[in-house]
Amino acid sequence: MGFENPSCQLLSKIATNEQHGENSPYFDGWKAYDNDPYHPTQNPNGVIQMGLAENPLSFDLVEEWIRKHPSASICTSEGVQKFRDIAIFQDYHGLTEFRNAVARFMGKVRGGRVTFDPARIVMAGGATGACELITCCLADPGDAFLVPTPYYPGFDRDLKWRTGVQLIPVICESSNNFKITKEALEEAFENAKKSSIKVKGVIIANPSNPLGTTVERETQITLVNFINEKQIHLVCDEIYSATIFSRPNFISIAEIIEEVECNRDLIHIIYSLSKDMGFPGFRVGIVYSYNDAVVDCGRKMSSFGLVSSQTQHFLASMLSDDEFIDHFLKTSSMRLAKRHQTFTSGLEEVGIKCLNSNAGLFCWMDLRPLLKEPTFEAEMVLWRLIVHKVKLNVSPGFSFHCVEPGWFRVCFANMDDETLEIALKRITIFIQATEKNQM
Repeated sequence: MGFENPSCQLLSKIATNEQHGENSPYFDGWKAYDNDPYHPTQNPNGVIQMGLAENPLSFDLVEEWIRKHPSASICTSEGVQKFRDIAIFQDYHGLTEFRNAVARFMGKVRGGRVTFDPARIVMAGGATGACELITCCLADPGDAFLVPTPYYPGFDRDLKWRTGVQLIPVICESSNNFKITKEALEEAFENAKKSSIKVKGVIIANPSNPLGTTVERETQITLVNFINEKQIHLVCDEIYSATIFSRPNFISIAEIIEEVECNRDLIHIIYSLSKDMGFPGFRVGIVYSYNDAVVDCGRKMSSFGLVSSQTQHFLASMLSDDEFIDHFLKTSSMRLAKRHQTFTSGLEEVGIKCLNSNAGLFCWMDLRPLLKEPTFEAEMVLWRLIVHKVKLNVSPGFSFHCVEPGWFRVCFANMDDETLEIALKRITIFIQATEKNQM
């Protein structure tokens, strides 16, 4: 007599479903790095992590600020007098000074062209928590959101895993640099309708992850008109909004709705300090909604993923220092531009092209000429070769739901200059060996 695995019987459907996406090549590359991490002296032949979009390039500025402002932390003799108030604070609205500072920072990042109301800021545990929170507010299990491709693999986890919501791809192609079109939106919407799937909204990332491009004004106007016509929501993930390093400038959906007539109850922004400031470990996620009911509901849900009061206290002080923030944002942009130029120039020297980009912490690298055939099977063969032989963790386009084989996302900001040079050297050797084999 056979028995089912008792461990599975004890777990919920949420715990055992496959929607987390952990088996994706995107996460497999991380595992390869974890098993054999590069170190300049202890493991010089290890895997270099180029699959992680982190931004420590301007940490020296943050460290300098911390040394000059010890009272910002309750863990110092200068700041300990605030310990009791901060230690017992548990209001899920958040510290008033924190919400004020975040609202002001969001406006500053957008060039002061729009302002944000601190009363509309809802906290969450990082952008991951913010994405799940807004999904829970807007959709029921079985409902769907349209998402332009290629899109961040973590959306499958953040938006689907525990919510039961579906993601329907809006197909974008390299022929127009992966721009979102009205035709693609309509096609995805109609296909969902034919399958009796209720579409609750569109979710975009601006700037785009993995493309590293900003969404043009005309495209955003198209999106607003589309969701207004369908009476569905528009969620804009703007967590890379301060990583712009060349023109065109970033345009927030907050600016577009000042120009275009629409139902503002349908507009929502996801924000975080993980990319713009480089603080993913602080787990600061923000939902900014123009819908009063979403703000109210989201604030209740935020009880499951609040930002610690100690973190709020510290960041309120830092983000309120206008002189420091102005210097940080300017310097960060310049350093990202330099790093992007160094990396893409190195790739161009060996004939590798990237999609023209102006933002983000990564490049969308075109390795289609290296595929043995234009299939995703060939893409995976090439990816395994790069990860396990070249020892670089890059992320294949397949994991980003790209419809064209041969594109790879490669991060350039999460390492020092010396490691980047070694990565470029490995790529050069690999390309030279590949060309020799082809000859």
